[in-house]
Amino acid sequence: MKKRLFFLAGILLTIVIGVISCFQKNGVAGKKSSDEVISYNFNIRPILSDKCFACHGPDANKREAGLRLDMAESAYAKLKSGKGAVAIFPGKPEQSELYKRITSLDPEMQMPTPESHLGLLNESEIATVKRWIEQGGKYEKHWAFSAPVLPKIPEVDKKDWPKNEIDYFALSKMESLGITPNEEADKSHLLKRVALDLTGLPPSLELQNKFAADNSANAYEKVVDELLSQKTYGEKMALHWLDVARYADSYGYQDDEIRTQWPWRDWVISAFNKNLPYDKFLTWQIAGDMLPNASKEQILATAFFRNHKYTEEGGVIPEEYRIEYNIDKTKTYGMGILGLSVECAQCHDHKYDPISQEDYYRLFAFFNNTKEVGYEGDVSQSKPAKNPIMSISDDEAKKILTFINRPDTSRLMVSVMGERDTLRATHILNRGVYDAPGKVVTASGLPSVMKFDTTKIPQNRLGLASWTTSKQNPLTARVFVNQIWQEFFGRGIVKSTGDFGMQGELPTHPALLDWMAVDFMNHGWDMKRLVKEIVTSSTYKQSAKLTKEKEKLDPDNIYLSRGARYRLPAESVRDIVLSSSGLLNSKIGGPSVKPYQPKGLWESATSGRGQLAKYNQDHNDALYRRGMYTFIKLTVPPPSMIIFDASNRDHCEVKRSKTNTPLQALVMLNDPAVLEASRVLAEKMALKSLSPEQKITESFQRIVCRKPSDKEIKLLTEYYNDEFSSIGKNKNQAHKILNVGEHPHELKVNENEAAALMRVINTLYNMEETITKS
Repeated sequence: MKKRLFFLAGILLTIVIGVISCFQKNGVAGKKSSDEVISYNFNIRPILSDKCFACHGPDANKREAGLRLDMAESAYAKLKSGKGAVAIFPGKPEQSELYKRITSLDPEMQMPTPESHLGLLNESEIATVKRWIEQGGKYEKHWAFSAPVLPKIPEVDKKDWPKNEIDYFALSKMESLGITPNEEADKSHLLKRVALDLTGLPPSLELQNKFAADNSANAYEKVVDELLSQKTYGEKMALHWLDVARYADSYGYQDDEIRTQWPWRDWVISAFNKNLPYDKFLTWQIAGDMLPNASKEQILATAFFRNHKYTEEGGVIPEEYRIEYNIDKTKTYGMGILGLSVECAQCHDHKYDPISQEDYYRLFAFFNNTKEVGYEGDVSQSKPAKNPIMSISDDEAKKILTFINRPDTSRLMVSVMGERDTLRATHILNRGVYDAPGKVVTASGLPSVMKFDTTKIPQNRLGLASWTTSKQNPLTARVFVNQIWQEFFGRGIVKSTGDFGMQGELPTHPALLDWMAVDFMNHGWDMKRLVKEIVTSSTYKQSAKLTKEKEKLDPDNIYLSRGARYRLPAESVRDIVLSSSGLLNSKIGGPSVKPYQPKGLWESATSGRGQLAKYNQDHNDALYRRGMYTFIKLTVPPPSMIIFDASNRDHCEVKRSKTNTPLQALVMLNDPAVLEASRVLAEKMALKSLSPEQKITESFQRIVCRKPSDKEIKLLTEYYNDEFSSIGKNKNQAHKILNVGEHPHELKVNENEAAALMRVINTLYNMEETITKS
């Protein structure tokens, strides 16, 4: 009876799926035309991963019938059960057990089984599998492990739309799906978007007026060039790399004392502003200390790998933490530069990617020969840097490392990389445990990615840098291009930015990704050129308007049919407030600062020892520095920035989460920095000989970066008048409203007018549009 019910249920479900499929439009998941070549990577593997790999995949503990459908040799081999049957008979689906099972209505034969609750394949998926087997059932090397080749620029129908090659790839995909791109965004929205993307700051009122008045054909390109030339460009571009490098101002763990890695942050900003080619940018950070006649700048760059957490607890086992630090370096290299989850192979062979535990420890070996130790003895006095250390004198900062912004003349100390004179043996660690050494291995790159030719490159970090930046390495350029794309569009062409492996997302535009990667390498790994190509494309310049049709056909904008719209990163939220109010301290680089913060946070989460036992807030101009310079204590990250999804920096992070919570609204309403900015701008505007409408209009344009509509001005003016009237009825209310922040007050201001304006301006800061890129 039970079998009969399963049988009937299977028939009913198949009928329902068939009916639904009839109404599905022919999109990316639709039926393939008879002459279209079916790709294992892009058409078949996603189906098998979703429906089959749970029982017939790489996990040996869950594998059924000894069958692996992720490997050709297993899929083509005779099955253990069944007289000569094979899962896949190339060219003959009717003789392929896989096809028989996915089309069967018998619960005893059906795959996936009803008990698995994975659901049956739909009509489109079954047709795709059938065509693939008919075409030979060919398996392919994972797409990300094959070196990118410059693809042909696709043909498009709307030939007047593309501005550069990026647009041909984006438009080709849209046209294949019957989607039309949006019109270009208006000048005010476009300027705000590109200014925030390139500098992290809103466009000044002067730049807004200048761009609005420029009707030349290359007006936008001139603005892009101007923004790229500003030093604020380096600050904005560095922000993502600080997340990758897990930069922080304290050590983490127990006492979580202060450290001085900020000169490395100054170097990163300088490197982006100087447009250091990406291959050199990586080489210096991986092995700058090992370059012939290495300069102090090249050695400083290696601080990238020394930004991880350090323990200062007495009684620790030095070797345990030395291993832990190198594990962190290996993970950062794997995720941040190669876009792979190599850390999964620390304790056992990777379950999904072709990375064995031996491969992992051969990669680990590159970092295992440094002079770094796990414990430095007496920790009664924390040191601002851990050995090996690079010392920077005042004279060196003035003459050699001129990009370092020194606040005083004391000698700086930075943790950098340094290589031992003798080779330390690297063991495979059983179960990844520091005191369970196994087989000895030598340093090598990941063989599944690219061969590491020891006859041409040395087995040290310099060799690793050469292997990483080789044009034949299939990952390095793709991963970086994808990270940069994510910075401008909110999501990468590969959504799983840190995982280009088997379990990562497939690229939405694989040809575009490959074209950009190859073009990037062919033009000298030029980062500014890459950025300019993106922001001058028609794809980038589209309006962010979402129509009902677009919401239906492309709800997540994965096909790039409109401009990106999402909330700005935490640091930019702060920077918009400071910049538009005129409070921003525009100094580049230097030590981190401690702005306003709720009392008691640090004190409740520290041991009560050391320089950071109490939160000593900064004053004067230090209060108004950009968000990227806010002091990051690893055990207690800056609260307002964490609420806006900033990285807590305790590990490598290549993609920030995006949340929308009531706490974010509470920050914008109550944060002293926002209230002070509202007060400062209000007092400035109150001193101007303008009407209330004109003052509100200028404030609106400074903050929202466009001119307000008549309806908006009417509403805001009414609000101002109501507040002015209400405040005037209470003698001390204006003073109480304006009594916020440490910035000096304007002495000759009308307090009632300033207080009413402050309420209006604070409302503008709390508009969603203000902190949203659209």
